Amino acid sequence: MIRNKKAFNVGLLLTISFFIVLWIMFLPYFGGENAFHAADRLFNTISKGSSYYIPGLVEKSKEWQGKAFDVKISVSPDKLRDNVAKVLMTNGVMVAQEANALKVQGDLGSLFQAALKDSDDMYHNRGDAVSARYGMPEKEALFAWHNALKAMDKALKEQKNFKESKAVNEVIARAVEVGYNYYGIAPQKASERAGILAFSLIFYVVYTIWWGFAIMYLCEGVGLAMKKGAKKEV
Repeated sequence: MIRNKKAFNVGLLLTISFFIVLWIMFLPYFGGENAFHAADRLFNTISKGSSYYIPGLVEKSKEWQGKAFDVKISVSPDKLRDNVAKVLMTNGVMVAQEANALKVQGDLGSLFQAALKDSDDMYHNRGDAVSARYGMPEKEALFAWHNALKAMDKALKEQKNFKESKAVNEVIARAVEVGYNYYGIAPQKASERAGILAFSLIFYVVYTIWWGFAIMYLCEGVGLAMKKGAKKEV
């Protein structure tokens, strides 16, 4: 079955060494984590360092100061609806329950500033401040913000208040989601981790090529090879 023993042995050596390295990568040799978790943490810290838009949003929110909103939002289940009501009322928003919906009224600029303050605290890992503000776990509070603003976005679109809807979406995407997703992670600039970042990217490329050559030599060893087809005259 083996037609080119030398090529097959090279392919076998590359395959075995590839899986040995893969096995090592699954072991907790990288700061108590495996290589995949460590790499994920590395890229999260770097991406967090370049995802801080909250100060700019705080300035933008001032444009909405004094702009009233009056919407009806649907939130479920009951616990989440209660959390949404608590978060909003704590920040001066009028909330009245109507069946399974909440009638919400308030000042859009003030609402944005409250959401941005909580998002900023979460971004800087000051979860205790958020938790103390609402008497609930900090991630539950920010999750309530996310659901409240998403429901408001839908209601504002139904009212054809598209400019307000766009502003709500920006707060969700660039503040609330960033604060929630990066909570607990220490931000770093790419320049601070240039060495390990370059090594990770180079290793990824080399490791991918490594596997490609392993397959190529194994195929060559058993007589499977790609050849240029003969040109046929028409």
